[in-house]
Amino acid sequence: MILSQSISKNYALGEGSGAGYRTLRESLNEQLARSARALRRLARRADGMEKGRRSERSRMTALDDVSFEIKEGEAVGVIGHNGAGKSTLLKILSRITEPSSGRVELLGRVGSLLEVGTGFHPELTGRENIFLNGAILGMSRREIQRRFDGIVDFAEIEALLDTPVKRYSSGMYVRLAFSVAAHMRPDILLIDEVLAVGDLRFQRKCLEHAKTLLKSNATVLLVSHNMFSVRAVCARALYLDHGQLVFDGPVDHAIDLYETNSRLQTPNWAENQIDKVDGQPVIELTSIECLDEGGQPRKSFSLGERLRVRVGFEASRELAKPNFIIAVVRSDNVHCCNYNTAMDDIEIATVSGPGEIELLTPPLKFVSDSYALHVLVRDEHFQRLYCAKIGPSFQVRDDLLSTHFGVFREPGSWTARN
Repeated sequence: MILSQSISKNYALGEGSGAGYRTLRESLNEQLARSARALRRLARRADGMEKGRRSERSRMTALDDVSFEIKEGEAVGVIGHNGAGKSTLLKILSRITEPSSGRVELLGRVGSLLEVGTGFHPELTGRENIFLNGAILGMSRREIQRRFDGIVDFAEIEALLDTPVKRYSSGMYVRLAFSVAAHMRPDILLIDEVLAVGDLRFQRKCLEHAKTLLKSNATVLLVSHNMFSVRAVCARALYLDHGQLVFDGPVDHAIDLYETNSRLQTPNWAENQIDKVDGQPVIELTSIECLDEGGQPRKSFSLGERLRVRVGFEASRELAKPNFIIAVVRSDNVHCCNYNTAMDDIEIATVSGPGEIELLTPPLKFVSDSYALHVLVRDEHFQRLYCAKIGPSFQVRDDLLSTHFGVFREPGSWTARN
């Protein structure tokens, strides 16, 4: 069981918080920094810049009065935008950091996977780090020996078992770290977005193992931006926004709320690439709708159905030959395909003011998963970017086809000879 009662976490920006143990080097560095700050204050006062007042340290609130209870055997997802407080919450639950206020109770043995390589020594081999990391997590040597073969098999690192882990890739780190944490048979397993470092097959393997732990009445808390993974494992989700818990309830409702608030956001990669005039984009997207072939709102499709995407826009000035692009991005960030007016020979002479454009896709052939719509506006030669937005998600369902079959299913022409 996990009980969180009004926990808050504040960080001082620009300086250390003064809490916790320090190495000698950290203490010396801080003392030197304090001396330098004191000298700067004296210089400002001498120049009349201090104005008789002391500067205040900026503070950031990572979590703000968050309360919830998770019962034994529950799987709960934690979702939210970057900086929402998800990782801070898990660090508090893992006892890595203490809350500024409030109280947390955890009943049972806790296993956590928060950062790649936490608890590993780079100079030690995989074999040695299994024993080191297991001991840090609270396993006895006899317990580690009993589960050693299972840890190695699950991590798939047998060939590199006696190689120093500093030579491992980040994916190998994650496989080994998850395997050790999972095989300690925790009562509570905390998993951060770190699983995204691993390949898709191993991510699925980890999620299946989490489901196995749930059958033994363990509690699982999963932080992820992959909504398909959250839906696959969790029946309930906590939605954090700017450090506050804004929703705690059924996973589908939490994801709907999160995705509604995420729509029409500019992807991080596009922030500095958009062409602007007088600091403003030439064109903005005002709406992105996911519809069925008949024009009705839909979020779930079967293999072979067609998807209709309706995009509203507003051009602040006349834009010649815009190229509208609608990309389909799978839940693990695989860019599956895109449709664009330039390559489909749909020439739009100019746009100005408000308008709307609509795409009807061919029959969907994607395997079962969750997909997001990303909509861009470029020039006809794909050189200039005028606008980019993240739109709604939809699901493709099929009883057989999964990511084990690839990205999509296309029938082929066969010839058999004896």
